[in-house]
Amino acid sequence: MNTAAFNHITDNELLKKYQSDLNKEWLGILLQRYTLLLLGVCMKYLKNEEEAKDAVQQIFLKALNELEKYQVDYPKSWLYKIACNHCLMKIRDRKSTIELDQQNDQILLIDVPDESIEEKEMNLTLLENALEDLNQEQKTCITLFYHHKKSYQQISNITGYTLLQVKSNIQNGKRNLKLMLLKKQNRL
Repeated sequence: MNTAAFNHITDNELLKKYQSDLNKEWLGILLQRYTLLLLGVCMKYLKNEEEAKDAVQQIFLKALNELEKYQVDYPKSWLYKIACNHCLMKIRDRKSTIELDQQNDQILLIDVPDESIEEKEMNLTLLENALEDLNQEQKTCITLFYHHKKSYQQISNITGYTLLQVKSNIQNGKRNLKLMLLKKQNRL
């Protein structure tokens, strides 16, 4: 299909066409528009071209599944968020120690092969202790988002917080975890 012939159709119109007749070609046109964006996001996080290409394919599959369940109003930002979350989950799954990313104000887990089991346990204990020190709202939102892999909307439904409150609790909780971990690591 020549996607250039559909450049005049907006992202939202493509989604509506897909939702009305479930013709995956409409979704294919939409996803093709953002392939380079998603590849760039995946490269930023994963730092490996082949892994990033695989991740984009997995993100497309996730998007297909999610569109059957949820109403999406902003496809570009929705796809971007799926990509970020997917990459962060991949990083989290393959990592084993705590590192603080100063530029993005994020807590990342990285693999250090020479690290002893005791050091891994100590780092995990530091993170668990820091999580316990958060206020209840931040702790709940961070636990649901990272540990239980819930979306902002799902967390909002579970907790009764607004989407803005969920986002704020996660962002502030990450920042507070980072500060607590820095203090605790500096004391060691």
